[in-house]
Amino acid sequence: MTMTMAQGKASLPPRRFGNDVIIHGAQMKSLWLTALADITESLRARWFMVYTAIFGGLVVLLFVFGLTESRIMGFLGLSRLLTVFIQLTMAILPVFVLITTVRSVAGDREAGVFEYLLSLPITLSAWFWGKIIGRFTVIFLPVFLAMAGAAAWATIKDIPVPWDDFFYYTGLLLALAWCFLGIGMLISTVARSADVAQGAVFIIWLTLVLFLDLILLGIMIKEHLPPESAVAIALANPLQVFRIAAMMMFDPQLVMLGPAAYIILDTFGEPGFMTYAIAYPMALGTVAATGGYLLFRRGDLP
Repeated sequence: MTMTMAQGKASLPPRRFGNDVIIHGAQMKSLWLTALADITESLRARWFMVYTAIFGGLVVLLFVFGLTESRIMGFLGLSRLLTVFIQLTMAILPVFVLITTVRSVAGDREAGVFEYLLSLPITLSAWFWGKIIGRFTVIFLPVFLAMAGAAAWATIKDIPVPWDDFFYYTGLLLALAWCFLGIGMLISTVARSADVAQGAVFIIWLTLVLFLDLILLGIMIKEHLPPESAVAIALANPLQVFRIAAMMMFDPQLVMLGPAAYIILDTFGEPGFMTYAIAYPMALGTVAATGGYLLFRRGDLP
């Protein structure tokens, strides 16, 4: 079942081009209004307050403990703070994104919101993608503001700011947030209830964590799986890709990965993998969100 725009008077002659422009403009307006409504709703939610406090508090604590004034392995200034912050974000951001997103469609279905939406002049595509835009804004903005605040404070205190690292880390966080947002919307669309959606989220999260750091892949290699296949499986995990890309910023040779580094560097090279680390999660999130939309459009709303 789909929601269609209000039709014009039957007595008027059809004006194809003009009607298409009006309908397209109305759809875009509905999309942005849906995004704004989701942003407003999220700003009033407790999870957003906790989410913002966590990332803002992380930056404050890292400054308090003097990470910008110490030197470890040749890293000083804001470089070390960004390195620690990006590692902590990898453990926190996906969990918050998945838990808060899976209740988006499944929760509205349980609350009977769709019956109300059917009476409004809004298309399914405008509602679905508007929800994604609004949720992505409230997810990514606190993380970016925390990093931007750290850079601004470092500039005031005459602490060196590695702008190349800053912008690349920003791109990594953007790709990671978009990836898990798309996965969350797909799960939320497939699941018939919010409880089922949350259970599926934890299963997926545990699976990704188990394949992190080549934990299960070590067993595969022990069972005579070719190393190239094991590394390919690892690089299908967006968390592993994010971790390796963050590691590559201060360890270009990936010494900490051991023999797996040779396969990665020989296959991609350093610039190629840095590009892959942003492009792959973005593509995965887009594919998951598109799949969620197609299932949402074909399914029964109530």
